[in-house]
Amino acid sequence: MQVPCGSPFLVGKNVSSTDAQDEQGYDSSHVLSGHRTDPGVLIKSPYLRRLSMLTGRKLALTLVFTGLVALATGISCRGFFQPNYLLTVAVQPPSPNVLLGQTTTLQAWGTYQDGSRSLITSGVAWSSDTPDVLSFADDTSGVASGVSLGTANVTAAAQGLSGTASATVYLTVTSLTVAPNTWTFTGSVGGMNPTGFVVTANGTVDVTSTATFASSNTTWINCTNGTDPVFCTALAGTPAGPYTITVTYTGYSGNSPTIAVTAN
Repeated sequence: MQVPCGSPFLVGKNVSSTDAQDEQGYDSSHVLSGHRTDPGVLIKSPYLRRLSMLTGRKLALTLVFTGLVALATGISCRGFFQPNYLLTVAVQPPSPNVLLGQTTTLQAWGTYQDGSRSLITSGVAWSSDTPDVLSFADDTSGVASGVSLGTANVTAAAQGLSGTASATVYLTVTSLTVAPNTWTFTGSVGGMNPTGFVVTANGTVDVTSTATFASSNTTWINCTNGTDPVFCTALAGTPAGPYTITVTYTGYSGNSPTIAVTAN
């Protein structure tokens, strides 16, 4: 018989007036109808009336059976324990910086249904949308390698969910040079520098596309940043200089290299 959760109904054998005969032959049928069992005592509770009729083995078996039913009812009310399932995945750190030529280990953290948060230690798949800037040695370790300067979006996927972060591959610059470092043109004609400018950090690393070229006089001379190499343009009729183009790089605090520009 199905027992609703929280029901006060007691499961057991239905007791009739004939069942009320106890083991000593005493007729307790008057108890079931709410009669007095002893002078001055009236039992109205069905449960207490039933206990008043049970003795010995019958009482023990009934109590055991009632306990088992209560246990089963409790389980049916609560159900089996549900797993603490994953709600979200986040990459840590949220904006990773990876030194060029070096590696950094990223982590995937999960937020769970019960509000807890913990490191996901297995079953995570890692990927980069720009592997020529940042790549993973394998897709399960989270070890990211800085391949070239720039940014890449990394993704950590687990249990059908994913988290992303924007990673930057950077370089600690100790020296900065530009070549060529001079440019001469005919002012009346103007034009573009015939040889593109290239910026080198630490003697060997090409950082041209992430360096900034700034003209001392943007009315006549301007440069297009973000390319490799970089080209600058002078307008026709540029007055005689001199002019200077200064090259800077984020994070570099040393002397900035310059390009000497002459309009003949």
